Amino acid sequence: MEKLYTAKATATGGRNGHVRSEDGILDIEVRTPRSLGGPEGKYPNPEILFAGGYAACFDNALLSLIRAEKIKAGTTSVTAEVSLGKKEDGSYNLEITLAIEVPGVERTVAEDLAGKAHRVCPYSNAIRGNVAVTLLIK
Repeated sequence: MEKLYTAKATATGGRNGHVRSEDGILDIEVRTPRSLGGPEGKYPNPEILFAGGYAACFDNALLSLIRAEKIKAGTTSVTAEVSLGKKEDGSYNLEITLAIEVPGVERTVAEDLAGKAHRVCPYSNAIRGNVAVTLLIK
């Protein structure tokens, strides 16, 4: 693989710790979600960070395809819902739903674009075969 960009971040303290990127752009405290026994309050967690990155990356894949195929569409949006779950063997895994909006095009065109974006998005490619991903066209 030809590396085009590399991000580097360090976590200390796990789910109840700190995450900082090498360049300092990301510098946050993270906490276990309340539903998993974490503290009161609003804190980011690994699933939120993953959801934000995946949504942005997938939306960018959509936009690239729309430009390349010269399709007239409104402002797209992708909402990533990342669920953490426990498997029968006691290990953990993720399950993801991507809610995709491509206004100004017919549903079949939006479905086609979403399928193509799912094949080119680096996040989709990284987790393919390991994580269930549902594409939901809104």
